[in-house]
Order: sequence, then structure tokens, then C-alpha cells
Amino acid sequence: MIKGLYEAHLPVKNLLRSIEFYKQLDLELAHQTDTIAFFWIEKGRSWLGLWETDRVDTPYHVSLRHVAFQIDRKDMDEAKKWLEQKGIEVTTTFGFPPEKQPLVLPNNPQAHAAIYFEDPDGNLLEFIAPLRIDFEEAFKMMTLEDWDKREG
Repeated sequence: MIKGLYEAHLPVKNLLRSIEFYKQLDLELAHQTDTIAFFWIEKGRSWLGLWETDRVDTPYHVSLRHVAFQIDRKDMDEAKKWLEQKGIEVTTTFGFPPEKQPLVLPNNPQAHAAIYFEDPDGNLLEFIAPLRIDFEEAFKMMTLEDWDKREG
């Protein structure tokens, strides 16, 4: 029955400011009212809803204010530069400062490359790319650069 994830939602303080930010990520605005905006992630398949609300003051927790955008592995090496060119800073996450990202998440039996950044309201955003799926191997979190050296 389930084909994928169609939508996710984030709270924002200033909808117009947030619309400009998400346009910087090259997302297409799909729908807008005075307090809501939807952006296509993959047109006709998934979108992100932004809701102008005072709930944006809810303290951040990954279960509440986090969205991960899947990108191709080949684009992960340029993701940080791409963000910086748009004036978007990479965020220290899991103790890995911007200069140590992208990093590799040890979600055994999966491995994913990831880089983290925030929107203007402190919602944590992530670019993520699968590296290996269903491959049993325990390892510690590391930089993508170290992963690539290790994998040869």
C-alpha cells in the first residue's frame, strides 16, 4: 500500500522569509496562503509544508523539527560548497563541525553520508545519501573523506 512519504511539515516564524530560504534550495513553490506554503521536493510525489506559527518556539528535537532531503552520492562532495554559495552555513552536528562534514552515519546495517544545516527558524535540515544498504558492519561515525579512504 505505502509508496513513499508524500509530505512533511515544519513550523516557521516568518513565512515570507522562509519561502525565500527554501527557494534558495531550488525547491519549487507549489501552494501558498497567508500562513502556509508547500514546496515540491519531487513534483507530484512529495512536498514540504511550512506553517507560520508560534509553535516554532518549541525547543528543537530531531523528532519534531527535522527533515532530510535525499541527494545522490555523487552530489554529496559538492553539497557544502553549494550551500555556502547560497549563504547557508553547515551546522555542527554529532560533534562534527562544518569542516568535518559530510559525515557517515553508522545506521547498521545501513550507512549514509549526511550534511546538516538549519533554516532561519532553527529547523534542522539534512542532505542524505545512501552509501550501503543491508550490509552488516559495525563502525564508528566518521567523515565521508575517511570513509572514502577506507573503502578505497
